[in-house]
Amino acid sequence: MSTEPETKARLISRDYLSSLATSAEGIYGLILVAGMIVISRNLAGSSGEALLTVLSTLLVFFIAHVYAATVARLAKAENGGLGESLRHGIRESLGLLVLGAVPVFVLSLGVVGLLRQTDAVWGALVVDGILLGVLGWFITAARTKSFWARIGGTLLTAGCGAIMILLKVLIHH
Repeated sequence: MSTEPETKARLISRDYLSSLATSAEGIYGLILVAGMIVISRNLAGSSGEALLTVLSTLLVFFIAHVYAATVARLAKAENGGLGESLRHGIRESLGLLVLGAVPVFVLSLGVVGLLRQTDAVWGALVVDGILLGVLGWFITAARTKSFWARIGGTLLTAGCGAIMILLKVLIHH
């Protein structure tokens, strides 16, 4: 039998993870990583170089998001000082790093030899698409009980994500 604080901590944790996964930053992290995997794999000589490029890009964008959120919060005089604004910026931007890390992890399996490099690249892109689709399922499920609407939400979210990834690749080529 669990105590009330344990149950509350679990709910906060579940709510927090859900907010990370459905944040604009988290979704952007998936699009950013997928686009960078495609771009860097075409430009880099190895999966290791591609991983380094994708990981460093993800970290730079995370820092840029933290910076922007911190400065924006500081611009509002009633929102506290630098420390509080920085913590807010990190919390607001963490979804980008957390969700983006999932396909990066799959890509790293090719670098360490657990997957063939080509399989790791495709695996990371498939995982990215699946995560976008799962987000679509849950977002639609919060609004309707219809199975077909949920399937539609899944396909629409994954499809729009794929279009954004393709546009990112086309812009950078």
